[in-house]
Amino acid sequence: MKTQWHLFLAFFRVGILGYGGGPASIPLIHKEVVETYKWMKDEDFGDMLALANTLPGPIATKLAGYIGYRVAGVVGMLNAVIATVLPTILLLIILLSTLSSFKDIDWVKGMTAAVIPVVGMMMATLTWQFFDKAREGMGWIPTVIMTLAVFIIMQLLGVHPGIIIAILITFALLIRDKQRDKGVKA
Repeated sequence: MKTQWHLFLAFFRVGILGYGGGPASIPLIHKEVVETYKWMKDEDFGDMLALANTLPGPIATKLAGYIGYRVAGVVGMLNAVIATVLPTILLLIILLSTLSSFKDIDWVKGMTAAVIPVVGMMMATLTWQFFDKAREGMGWIPTVIMTLAVFIIMQLLGVHPGIIIAILITFALLIRDKQRDKGVKA
């Protein structure tokens, strides 16, 4: 029962504080899952995030569903997903009905504009953490080259990140299988 309560609290906090949509919630989910409750290690979280990005649908609910299931089975999955979306449902009803009448007031415009840099910094911090983890595993030069290549492919060619991740996962699996085959033949 305590685990279910912790799951609900963790994902409710993510849902209530994750201003800016699903991608902005990723650093909050990371904080709760890896640092606060230690349900996963950094490597597991990174792998799960990469896989979740290849699937359709909102990232926050996919992460909540998987983590909830991993921590506490089907009930944990339902608990985490409900905790993730409940704040959004409640806030949408309250805020949109209230803010729609105040949207042209300067302090409301300022309030929404002030949140954008905070979300940007949260995303930058998570990006650096993933870059640093890749650097530890691959080294500086391969990490920089791969980062630049993926950036160019995404920004200049317009390839969806999910496609890139799927290709990289396939490539990694093929390399692993070839290395395993070499080990068996040797």
